[in-house]
Amino acid sequence: MFPTCRVSFNGLKADSRYAVLMDIVPVDNKRYRYAYHRSCWLVAGKADPPAPARLYIHPDSPFTGEQLRKQVVSFEKVKLTNNDMDRHGHLVLNSMHKYQPRIHLVKRPDSGTAKQIVDLEKEPHKTFVFPEAIFTAVTAYQNQLSWIYAGHCSLEYILWDSQIDK
Repeated sequence: MFPTCRVSFNGLKADSRYAVLMDIVPVDNKRYRYAYHRSCWLVAGKADPPAPARLYIHPDSPFTGEQLRKQVVSFEKVKLTNNDMDRHGHLVLNSMHKYQPRIHLVKRPDSGTAKQIVDLEKEPHKTFVFPEAIFTAVTAYQNQLSWIYAGHCSLEYILWDSQIDK
């Protein structure tokens, strides 16, 4: 995911343990398209059925409150896909839909082996939402040059050939 989500925390109990999770939820029930001539996103219809909801547990979890106070937690390893049959734990999104990343701070037991987080609502947690992080998921970037490459190879050759001669 680019740009990478990075968060920091303060005000936590130093010796308590916490898991840091991310999920990405739809912002609305619309599908979008990009209008190049206007350089903006436009509503293109009703949203596709939502992708299966998944939680991404930060691989360094659990953290102590002291660790979270001293470091920035980066979600640089989170992977996104549009394949709803994904079996690799990637977060599943629908292309051309708007999404909101959310960060969840989950209190974990202070001792012993903590059970896996299956249902976030059954865990003591706090959710953080950053409206400035809303984005539109895309599977491929399109521009006029890639359009030329994709379907007009002879024109591509002519363009490159004419540039070489000059």
